[in-house]
Amino acid sequence: MATTWNRLRFTAAAAALCLVFLPSPVAGDANGAPRACADGASELRLGFYAFFAPVSYSADEDPESPGFDTHQGFEADLVTALEAMRNTGLSFARSGIAPWDDIWLRPDGPEYDVVSGGITILDSRTRDAGGAQVVAFSTGYIAFRQSLLVRAADSDRLADYDRLTDRVTVGVLANTTGEARLLELTGLTGEDGVLAAGVRVETPAGTVAADGSAEYFITSAGESPLLAKRLRLHPPSAGAPQIVYLGDDLGERELIVALRNGQIDAIARGEIGNSDAAHDSGGDLVVTALDDRVEWGGMALPAGDAELIACLDERIDWLTDGRKVGYAQWRADPGVFMRRAEAWNARIG
Repeated sequence: MATTWNRLRFTAAAAALCLVFLPSPVAGDANGAPRACADGASELRLGFYAFFAPVSYSADEDPESPGFDTHQGFEADLVTALEAMRNTGLSFARSGIAPWDDIWLRPDGPEYDVVSGGITILDSRTRDAGGAQVVAFSTGYIAFRQSLLVRAADSDRLADYDRLTDRVTVGVLANTTGEARLLELTGLTGEDGVLAAGVRVETPAGTVAADGSAEYFITSAGESPLLAKRLRLHPPSAGAPQIVYLGDDLGERELIVALRNGQIDAIARGEIGNSDAAHDSGGDLVVTALDDRVEWGGMALPAGDAELIACLDERIDWLTDGRKVGYAQWRADPGVFMRRAEAWNARIG
């Protein structure tokens, strides 16, 4: 998979060259003007995950720095293009968020109206601890596939998930789709996230042994209370890897440091982040074990804002040309969303 980045760049460049701005239907008022999503009198408070480069990240990693609230990456450009579209009334006051835990539920609180940051759309992430739906997602605008990031010397040894034994240590960020999919693919959990019998989990309170019951579960939306703040997961047999939990302070950057220094053998996370890390490594790191499953990422908003979500979806659909313009096209041409916004403005006059 050492050529993953080159293929990604080639595909993106080709798509950018072939891109045609086809008109999409635009809902409007009685006069034909697109309806506004907001009145423009106040900004929507947008919180973004600060450590998911190149999708969503802060200009400065220090939460105490003014640059921490400067939004960069794919989603930053998408949001800026939303603001540039006429007759939308959209304006966003952005602030960085450091902790990943339950980030998708934050619009249910008093601090944020919208939250983004490479968040995979899952029904389980729309519900609070009591099972009530408190948030909803926008339409998906970025496709994710899970993968492994490994040192180049290990590319053959760790080419797929079947080769992950108890002699291999994989680093993950807790409650991500990278963690949940890895556990499922290696048999450490079932599709429902219930841990296999015999799995041992190190926590700050001590080691917990799963018995195969629903009392012990890990999903991308949460975990049983016994497994909160987990540090390490030990497989019940030699046929599955050791799992190490890092990234509380600096997100996935902490995982990359651990991979480089030999603390872990692989990182389980999305193809986009892993491909960029492989490219930036100058050949030291490569992507392997691409998953067949495709997931979509979007923005989380309060579940009661159905009208805002529908209006926002309409604009996102225009900017992405019905999901034809995505990460690969943006990577090849970061101005693509702004040009889509300009096409919208020219159409409505």
